[in-house]
Amino acid sequence: MNEPHEIIQTASLTEKSTLMGEKQNKYVFRVSPRANKIQIKNAIERLFQKKVVDVNTCNYTGKEKRVRGPLGRRPHWKKAIVTLAEGEKIDLV
Repeated sequence: MNEPHEIIQTASLTEKSTLMGEKQNKYVFRVSPRANKIQIKNAIERLFQKKVVDVNTCNYTGKEKRVRGPLGRRPHWKKAIVTLAEGEKIDLV
């Protein structure tokens, strides 16, 4: 899991994450659950060529869902909130 595309899965483009990007210079990404903060920082710096100051992560448990009888589960996932250096921006849209 050394490739940045294996670590960073998608960018979160919700209303809250967009406001965080504009006001606090923080960007939200959905990342691999096995990735640690150092790997996430290196992946963002290699993909976007920006200086990362801080990385915060949150682990989420997949919800149980029922589809026509048997009980199933959505996959577990991890969210990373990345703070960039002053003056740096990422254009996600």
